[in-house]
Amino acid sequence: MFDIRQIAIFNALTPQEAREISPYFATERFTKKEGIFSEGDTSDWFYIVKRGKVKITKLSHEGKEIILEIISPLDFFGGIAVMRGFPYPANAIAMEDTEVLKISRKNLLSIMDRFPSLMYCLATNIGDRIKGSHETLKSIALEKVEARIASLLIKLCDKAGEKVPEGVAINMKLTKQDIAEMVGTTVETSIRTMSKLSKAGLVSSKAGRIIIKDLDRLKSLT
Repeated sequence: MFDIRQIAIFNALTPQEAREISPYFATERFTKKEGIFSEGDTSDWFYIVKRGKVKITKLSHEGKEIILEIISPLDFFGGIAVMRGFPYPANAIAMEDTEVLKISRKNLLSIMDRFPSLMYCLATNIGDRIKGSHETLKSIALEKVEARIASLLIKLCDKAGEKVPEGVAINMKLTKQDIAEMVGTTVETSIRTMSKLSKAGLVSSKAGRIIIKDLDRLKSLT
């Protein structure tokens, strides 16, 4: 049985408390590219990725999809809207076959009332999420593509990096399309920029994963 304490905001619960709230969570599966919720939908559910990967997106004025965040296993999404009671402010789409845990807004708020420490943990995490989204949109508006891609790779390195002999591998399979959508550029520009970084010895690719070979030099581009 899945232990809800694997999720950071719930890890302060005792084993007994975790068992008590586990029945409130339901499991749902989504196929690759399937929408989980759309911008403007009623925020009925709080989601946790159990397996797979979810992208949080918005459309630009030109209709281009911009990825604000990628949600990895054991991370949650939909929290801002659920806590505040307003419609989801972005779209959530499965990037691969994905399994999520979900809990209704009513039950989540009830649990928060019972365990006030969870409210603090969730609020802190949501604050970080909002800051990250603002930084992403600011970067897209103000920085050159090379700097935006460098900043993205550094961010992903912090979130899902694993030390390997060649440097630091990002434990997340990303296509050039994904990268383009996360920095607000075209696929062609994303390919050219990644090729330039590779030729400069800053990054490489192995088994579908991006490897940061020189993190300090990459940071100098931002």
